[in-house]
Amino acid sequence: MTEEVIRKGGSSFIEDVPAAEVFTPEDFREEHKMIITTAEDFVTNEVAPHLEEVEHKDFELTRQLMRKAGELGLLGADVEEKYGGTELDSIASLLIMEHSVASGSFAVAMNAHTGIGTMPLALFGNAAQKEKYLPALVRGEKVGCYALTEPEAGTDALSIRTTAVLSPDGKYYRLNGAKQFITNAGFADIIFTYAKVDGDKFTCFLLEKDFEGISLGPEEKKMGIRGTSTTSIILENAKVPVENVIFEIGRGHVVAFNILDLGRFKLAAGSVGAAKLALAESARYAKERVQFGKPIGQFGLIKHKLAEMATRTYMAESMVYRTGGLVDTVMASVDRTAKDAGAQSAKSISEYAVECSINKVYCSEMLALVADEAVQIFGGYGYIEDYPVERMYRDCRIFRIFEGTNEINRLITIGWLMRRALKNEIPFFSVAQEAQNQFPTLEPVPPEADGGPLGYQRHLVGRVKKVFQCLSNMAAQKYGLGLEEEQEIIALLSNIAMEVYAMESGLLRAVKSIEANGEQASELKVDMVRVYVNDAIARVYGHAREALAAMHGGEELDNHLSALGRALHYTPVNTVETRRRIADRILEAEKFIC
Repeated sequence: MTEEVIRKGGSSFIEDVPAAEVFTPEDFREEHKMIITTAEDFVTNEVAPHLEEVEHKDFELTRQLMRKAGELGLLGADVEEKYGGTELDSIASLLIMEHSVASGSFAVAMNAHTGIGTMPLALFGNAAQKEKYLPALVRGEKVGCYALTEPEAGTDALSIRTTAVLSPDGKYYRLNGAKQFITNAGFADIIFTYAKVDGDKFTCFLLEKDFEGISLGPEEKKMGIRGTSTTSIILENAKVPVENVIFEIGRGHVVAFNILDLGRFKLAAGSVGAAKLALAESARYAKERVQFGKPIGQFGLIKHKLAEMATRTYMAESMVYRTGGLVDTVMASVDRTAKDAGAQSAKSISEYAVECSINKVYCSEMLALVADEAVQIFGGYGYIEDYPVERMYRDCRIFRIFEGTNEINRLITIGWLMRRALKNEIPFFSVAQEAQNQFPTLEPVPPEADGGPLGYQRHLVGRVKKVFQCLSNMAAQKYGLGLEEEQEIIALLSNIAMEVYAMESGLLRAVKSIEANGEQASELKVDMVRVYVNDAIARVYGHAREALAAMHGGEELDNHLSALGRALHYTPVNTVETRRRIADRILEAEKFIC
């Protein structure tokens, strides 16, 4: 990847991106590979033998494992060395998340601790706060949690009712309110929470669990991730020293939203790791399970499932590490020794808010499909607790709710792009207007389009970008600022945006691989890109038709639908044959490969 290039967030929807610029898993350095080995060995040797105890809420064991993870440096990838961290890059942090998911509920506890349970302090705390709390968090001696959600304020975080009143002597705040569904709350030592100062100043606070006025509700009985602690936190005149305000009074939203962006991004990496596990279990089972005289992996419909699971996982992995490269590059420009390091960090993280939301939605829904197909491949056994895919299926359901529901993240994707366009931070509307002008005259992409083995697919992805630009411009013109009330249309546009980012990420990774290693060595990537683009075009066509029908009628709609049909007309590939090749490679390896 060309590290000097810092692209604007969202700019990939209006620009062509060179393959050489994109970070891919094939670019992992030796230190990244060492992190993978460390994380996997930790899970295999330390956590796997105790999975049952963890799943039955042995929180003392969870704390012991947290300390062992701290000793191995798995808790401090994002923390500066002077506070005990390893100060690695964003890719390393994603790898720890991805390769720890085999530890089930422990992975959720650990990554809640290292992410939302540490990063508010690591990114937005002052020097004194970091010196006091970060070393113990990095070592796993103290466990962190993040308390934002309230009974009446979930996705709408700014509507929280928790209050903070300054004491007459100005030395502490009294917090009153209740937080709900807080991961790690039952055994956490450090609580990052939010309250309104003077009734309206949304502010972040760091609490120690032993502060006066803090109590916990009972453990929630959950569908999945049963080994995690999830309780409410009750604040009744909780006494918090003024020096425990994180960042600035009234700017807690900067902390909250940027931490959520990072959380969404890391959750996407966890989804990739879980999908790989489900695929590996499914491939092994498909080779062992014999029906009608042969292993079920030899049947076409099982091959179809395995190939689809692998292809979706490839696209998701490509998206995650492409985005990781973007975040890593921009975060490298932050001067962590500066007084405004928090503000610099906030600006850097928010640059890729749209990519973080897209990753979270796409990858969590990819995992839902993969886990569901894994249960189907196992048949009746997949419904039995003795088999691993049963737990995977239950555990992954929360991913579409964690870190902001997928519905709100779909709204964020388009809303964020539109706001950037209105501020002229990216020239989205000028490009989109040009696309709309061209829309009636677009002809089908010729199947003999030049550009190498994936030339046709690259042209098709470019065409989908134009359709996305055109529809976004139509929606902005029709509804203006009222577009935010048209949630169904926003969701359709967001679905198309996700397909664009997924297709392009997988394609650029494959092209980069071809350029480095040749077409034959990249054959599996090429097959997966061809299959995915083929099917994604049909999905985009459906979303676009629905959006056009919602915005137009009569002859105008007929004209737009005719133009859409020409613009997205394509020559299909033989996905049956191609999927069989993909599945055969997965079955041979008994795991995800690309």
